[in-house]
Amino acid sequence: MRGRVAVTGSSGLIGSALVRSLRADGYHVVPLVRHEASNPDEVQWDPSGADVAQNATALLGCDALVHLAGAGVGDHRWTAAYKEEIRDSRVFGTAALAEALATMDDPPRTWLCGSAVGFYGDTGDRPVDETAPPGEGFLADVCQEWEAAALPAAAAGVRVVHPRTGLVVARGGGAWGRLFPIFRAGLGGRLGNGRQYWSHISLHDHIAALRFLLAEGASAPGGPVNLTAPEPVTNREVTRVMGQVLGRPTLFPVPAPALRLALGEFATDVLGSQRVLPRRLLDAGFTFVHPGVEDAVRAAWEGDAP
Repeated sequence: MRGRVAVTGSSGLIGSALVRSLRADGYHVVPLVRHEASNPDEVQWDPSGADVAQNATALLGCDALVHLAGAGVGDHRWTAAYKEEIRDSRVFGTAALAEALATMDDPPRTWLCGSAVGFYGDTGDRPVDETAPPGEGFLADVCQEWEAAALPAAAAGVRVVHPRTGLVVARGGGAWGRLFPIFRAGLGGRLGNGRQYWSHISLHDHIAALRFLLAEGASAPGGPVNLTAPEPVTNREVTRVMGQVLGRPTLFPVPAPALRLALGEFATDVLGSQRVLPRRLLDAGFTFVHPGVEDAVRAAWEGDAP
């Protein structure tokens, strides 16, 4: 047995892939679930933070915690109520875990507490790494509150890492998963002017990076770490690659006004540009299997699994 790792969000795209990867290597994975535990591996936790003792008990004996739970950013139109759900599901859950960790005599040594490249806001064509300040906008504000909610655990001596995730290239879910059927039908095209940068990462590399960050060695960094491929590309290039890999034309660009009509406020982020570089991962010696977008798209289309 390699160790005991608690995971929230274990049923999601990234969480389920991480659980499979860890278990395949002999780790004892403990899914933390909000509902009553339905199998021996699961443990119930309270994301509201009302029961600190329950959350601390759920983490007893764990060497590490990976916190991935949160309402999907692109799952619904951004009404005021859903924006509140996006924020609260991240900030309150993180605060609840941080408080529990801070009360434990022997907490998990490492906490991977999810975040996102939305932290940087719209960067245009300007490349940014982890040294960049926060940007502006709803997602940037959420990411700042999300990361700040983990501070009590860091103050208690837990090694806290914030993986700032980019767009995960996968067929099985997430925003990119919705693109594959559209392009397969020959209906794909650039979004808006297509000049906005997309900071992507293959599912394989995302899971490998999380595993790298779980390591206890000195080479594994703490704090914010960008989980994006080293070669961010424009939406126009993504469109070309998707058409090439799937063997379909890409003749139907989606005008910006149509996106705003369909998506509401979320269209601002779809049309925004984020050229984010994984500086800390590269400096720590992490090697990407799919550094380019074509590598990532082909891996996803051919069913590559971490």
